[in-house]
Amino acid sequence: MTAAVSPLAPKVIPDPDPIAGVRFAVTQAGVKYKGRTDLMLALLDPGTAAAGVFTQSKCPSAPVDWCRAVLPTGMAQALVVNSGNANAFTGQAGAEAAAATAKAVARAAGCPPEEVYLASTGVIGEPLPAGRITARLDAMAGKAGMARPVDAARAMMTTDTFPKVAEASARISGKPVRINGIAKGAGMIAPDMATMLAFVFTDAAIEPAALQALLERAVRPSFNCISVDSDTSTSDTVLMFATGAARGAPLVETASDRRLVGFRRALNAVMLDLACQVVRDGEGASKFLTVSVTGAKSARSAKRVAFAIANSPLVKTAIAGEDANWGRVVMAIGKAGEPADRDRLVIRFGDLLVAERGARVPGYLEAEGAAYMMRDEIEISVDLGVGKSRAKVYGCDLTKDYVAINGDYRS
Repeated sequence: MTAAVSPLAPKVIPDPDPIAGVRFAVTQAGVKYKGRTDLMLALLDPGTAAAGVFTQSKCPSAPVDWCRAVLPTGMAQALVVNSGNANAFTGQAGAEAAAATAKAVARAAGCPPEEVYLASTGVIGEPLPAGRITARLDAMAGKAGMARPVDAARAMMTTDTFPKVAEASARISGKPVRINGIAKGAGMIAPDMATMLAFVFTDAAIEPAALQALLERAVRPSFNCISVDSDTSTSDTVLMFATGAARGAPLVETASDRRLVGFRRALNAVMLDLACQVVRDGEGASKFLTVSVTGAKSARSAKRVAFAIANSPLVKTAIAGEDANWGRVVMAIGKAGEPADRDRLVIRFGDLLVAERGARVPGYLEAEGAAYMMRDEIEISVDLGVGKSRAKVYGCDLTKDYVAINGDYRS
């Protein structure tokens, strides 16, 4: 874990109370790290509904395989997450370690293994020392409820420099419900269904099928619209749990239920907050980047162009160097392979109009662009001039520190 906290970190880390029906415990298992918590256990009330989305990588981790296998039950009573080892590309031994961990969690929690969810994050290709985890689960179960969400978030950190926590509240049929979530991620971040580890909890009473639909919708404009380095992890997992413990909250059976309007808004806010915190903790990042694309033929096309800009090493390094090199934006648009009209393109840095009608705007001053690039938060806006669709994605710059962090990751 890097020593310095990201300059883009929130000024205050939220510290919400746990959701009713969720009890956390953390410990130092020594999976890889020494002298810091690296194992988190969440115990969930019986009857808790579960939903999940996972990496589309063709090399998924053993915990991802496990979660995919148990998710059809729609129920959860425990979640265990370790940092320091991803249990990915570990063959049959990795699958056996995941199964052994789930069975040990089930014994400690007094629930079926099919209601246990797993996640691991860290180095790929190293055997998981599952015994270091299973040996601590009974004690953790006995202390469940003594840790807070921020403690759980901290136990999941690898190269993260701060714990990622978000919360919101809403009403369903006039009854108050709460949502909070935790996430980890700083590198190997690119959208592909999930994009790191994130766990969202609510005390609302929602049927599993409805919860799954809500989660899938909320992932699209949040976790699937971020990128740090364009690399998709083997371990990407986003899980959501609904305990139903909110006093008087009615049972919701469909995601289209009109009573969920406020809840969906709150859920989207929590998910986007967590996703953007991941970007703000991008390895070595010094600038937070928003790319907005309008005037596209389709939403898919707009998103592809936006990511072509956000993921371009030339654009990212220009931002790191505070260089208003809008020619690199033109390059990224052109390479995306999506419909665009060169002579109708409009490019802005923030509110500053830089280029239109196929050329630099008359009167544009390079000094103004350079001054804008000195900000911590940069927005690049592009109108493609060929349609009415739009997209927005979030990224960061690429600095020498990113190379240093990843060059030293295993050494």
